[in-house]
Amino acid sequence: MTIRVLLVDDQPLLRTGFRLILEAEPDITVVGEAGDGKVAQDQARALLPDVVLMDIRMPGVDGIEATRRIVREATGGAHVPRVLVLTTFDLDEYIVEALRAGASGFLLKDVPPDELVQAIRVIAAGDAIVAPSVTRRLLDRFGARLPPVHQQSTPARLDRLTDRELEVLKLIARGMSNAEIAAELVVSETTVKTHVGNVLTKLGLRDRVQAVVLAYETGLITPGAIP
Repeated sequence: MTIRVLLVDDQPLLRTGFRLILEAEPDITVVGEAGDGKVAQDQARALLPDVVLMDIRMPGVDGIEATRRIVREATGGAHVPRVLVLTTFDLDEYIVEALRAGASGFLLKDVPPDELVQAIRVIAAGDAIVAPSVTRRLLDRFGARLPPVHQQSTPARLDRLTDRELEVLKLIARGMSNAEIAAELVVSETTVKTHVGNVLTKLGLRDRVQAVVLAYETGLITPGAIP
């Protein structure tokens, strides 16, 4: 299956660079480009990409609002694009808001080409990108600014989880993969997948990225607590 990608960035040179990297792959095709969030929304509606590679800082409609619109508009439909957000890290203090808006993960703009390609494949397959080195730095830096739990529209119900599911949620929040969690808990990877599925279902979460944010919002994991 060919993965259809929409590139969204206000810098044409960056879009060209990403296009050259992606179109060198036999299973990826770039179906369109956009230089701002409004055009991205229109392109997503018209071109039905599998993955939207989304910059955050753009003139007019920024990447956060564009992500929110694309995900909201597609929700409930037969085709829901997955949004992979690009960040410069040092500048973008809104990454958590982008995740709340419906993004399935994020990458740094200077990501190595092979990691970019792999991330797009992972996102297209329905998983989420929670890179430990980036996730920990971003959430440790900005986690203290997250609003209290009582301000959330749907308060977390961690009491729905079993002790083992709560343990798995903590490990997810540390950015660990299923294989790493399996090794940590000395169980099979299949068992871990079952626990992860139960956690997401019971808490009404879309993917692992939302699980990480929720763990911080509820105080299950606190900024600076992860080595």
